[in-house]
Amino acid sequence: MAQFKTKFIQFLKLLFPSSGTELLVLLFFLVVYGYLGSFIAIHYKIIFDSRIPWDAYFSFDNKSIVMTGGSFERHPLSYYFFNWIRELALLFSDGKMNGNFRFILAWFSNIAVSLSILQVFKYLKNIIRLPLILSLLLILFFGTFSTTILLSFTPENFTYTLFLLTLFNHYSAIKLKNEKKIPALVLALSGITIGGLTVTNIAKVFIPVAFEKGLFKSWKKFGNAVIRVIFAVICFVLLYLNRIDFKYQNIFSKTNEQYEKFSNVNSTPTWDMILSYFFGGNILFSDFIIRDKHNMMGYHYKGLIMSVYSSWIPYIFIAVLLILITWSYYKNFKNKLAQVLMISFLFDIVIHCIMRFGLHTSYIYGGHFVFVYPLLLGWLFYSYKESPKMLSFLTVVVSILFVYVLTNNYLRMTEFFWFLNKYY
Repeated sequence: MAQFKTKFIQFLKLLFPSSGTELLVLLFFLVVYGYLGSFIAIHYKIIFDSRIPWDAYFSFDNKSIVMTGGSFERHPLSYYFFNWIRELALLFSDGKMNGNFRFILAWFSNIAVSLSILQVFKYLKNIIRLPLILSLLLILFFGTFSTTILLSFTPENFTYTLFLLTLFNHYSAIKLKNEKKIPALVLALSGITIGGLTVTNIAKVFIPVAFEKGLFKSWKKFGNAVIRVIFAVICFVLLYLNRIDFKYQNIFSKTNEQYEKFSNVNSTPTWDMILSYFFGGNILFSDFIIRDKHNMMGYHYKGLIMSVYSSWIPYIFIAVLLILITWSYYKNFKNKLAQVLMISFLFDIVIHCIMRFGLHTSYIYGGHFVFVYPLLLGWLFYSYKESPKMLSFLTVVVSILFVYVLTNNYLRMTEFFWFLNKYY
């Protein structure tokens, strides 16, 4: 019992602020995102409208996700998770799907994203051990990304995936840094929650296991790791099959159907979709396009999507950021914690950029990987901790990128509010 109590306290310290600075960081983002989400929820219907199942803004499926958790082949266990979210929101709104219902949904999203940013801050401060000023710069940069702004008020799988992935990456980094293995129960729980919200992400849970100390030098350690992974996979598979009444044939047919639907869009050159949507759209809003939509039942509405960049400046921004990330990976190639982050990121690059799944709307998938940017930038700063001139140079470059993102995304959000005022 005493051991369980100790583990529980350690988990709370991992999850929530454990210092005054961490508390201020969490409160800052709760207030900023909370004000934004509350205003949108109270004055507009776009967060949840029972007539609009999908694509009201940037291809998010708000109503569909809240009511069903999404398609079982991509989000196998999110049905159960969003049942709890929906019922809690209905409890606070007296059973009505009104402004109060939207307000609670927005605050759930706000809390999840703010805690995600806190996990990134903890990683920068406690794992990489950056100076406070650099950690604050990187989380402010991260906090102005288009993905974190949108997910802070959007009830979606990606919102909670962002939180779970940042939490797991922080936890696994602590374990690897202390040269300890990740317990079987933690692997299983992480696989169920992360993979349950988006099935492909379950692979990311097992990446840190490959970097445990002495894994490939001891048959005993390797066998133990294999058993832990198999145990986690079995738990996940059994719950997945139970969700679909063990009709596993549906998984293959539906998955193939989804792949054909979301991977055969050729209206824009592939290179531009990769830069504008996958690498850029998750960070820097591009131009917006208004489209006519309908809900298959006679109701017509307006949808907002992103187009590719129309100016050369965003492309320069993306190029500079990717150079910094590649530079960080090169400098920290022998660092197992940086390897975990990059391999996880490469996994998404393969799915969306090479396999082209959802590439034309990949700006909505940022919750799966966008946190990698501030963390790898943190490792880049770390690699030059003994070089004041290089640290100053990197600080200036990231500060310029931050100011540009802040300015661009603020202006784009004013356009978003014009859209809300006109149609919602």
